[in-house]
Amino acid sequence: MAASEVHYRRILLKLSGEALAGNQGYGIDPTVIGNIAQEIKDVTDLGVQVALVIGGGNIFRGVAAASKGMDRASADYMGMLATVMNSLAMQDALEQVGILTRVLSAIEMREVAEPYIRRRAIRHLEKGRVVIFAAGTGNPYFTTDTAASLRAMEINADIILKATKVDGVYSADPKKDHDAVKYSTLTYLEVLKKGLQVMDATATSLCMDNDLPIMVFDLTVDGNIVRAVKGEDIGTIVKGG
Repeated sequence: MAASEVHYRRILLKLSGEALAGNQGYGIDPTVIGNIAQEIKDVTDLGVQVALVIGGGNIFRGVAAASKGMDRASADYMGMLATVMNSLAMQDALEQVGILTRVLSAIEMREVAEPYIRRRAIRHLEKGRVVIFAAGTGNPYFTTDTAASLRAMEINADIILKATKVDGVYSADPKKDHDAVKYSTLTYLEVLKKGLQVMDATATSLCMDNDLPIMVFDLTVDGNIVRAVKGEDIGTIVKGG
């Protein structure tokens, strides 16, 4: 495939922690993470620069713990550490398929990850390495969606690819409502006004303020990440009006 077929040259791929758990619902499924790593390799083989942000919901959910009485800041820090565990697992899976990978953590832990420095992250990308941003923004009360938006803007990504288990954004849950309508495109304001589950309001507002498009697509279909970087119509694009 010629590089000219690639629509996006630098992407930020946002994965939920649940995506790594597969059907088991918690922890990390080695087969699933191996398949994701192979798809990312297919993308990097096209010359696309790839950064990742991975959630921690398969290990620990800060919001859920806070709702049961735990201090919210403490719960969020635990959630950030869960994202580091997922990032290290993904780094290992990527290196097993021959991709040089760096984990940059917003919380300093030099024994396992590099500290997050914007220029260093960009330099890694320019050298063809996959960069995984761990520990969210390093601050409680912010989701990994917001971290993805922030990091995508800091590295001048062309788009955020939000991988989910459905093939786009619907007017209602398509599994519960057979009349749910899939949107091919949406504006940031439509997402905010309709309360659609694309990214949280802070992340969506950040993207809107900086005109950074978001594509929501189905990760469970083989080859979809490649299709996404080629600009194929496989999901829902959120962009300016």
